[in-house]
Amino acid sequence: MAGMNQLSERQHQVLALLADGHTDAELAAALHISIATVHRHIEDLRHRLGGARNRAHAVALGYRVGLLAPGGRVTQPKGAIY
Repeated sequence: MAGMNQLSERQHQVLALLADGHTDAELAAALHISIATVHRHIEDLRHRLGGARNRAHAVALGYRVGLLAPGGRVTQPKGAIY
C-alpha cells in the first residue's frame, strides 16, 4: 500500500478521530477546519491507504498496517514523513 509511510500529521489525526467514530462535523470542530476540508483529508487518506473503499475500510487498514493501535492511538511507522 504505497504512501502509507507518507501520511501527514493531520491525516494521522483524522484517522484516529475516524477510529473513534466521530462524524465529519465533529472532526471539523475538533480540528478547527471546514467540513469540506475534512472530506478532502478523508479522500486523501483513503487514497494513501491503497484505495480504501470507505472510511470504515480506511480505519480497518490503519489497524492492519499498524498506523493505529488498540484504543485508536496513532502509531508512527518507521520512516514516516512529518
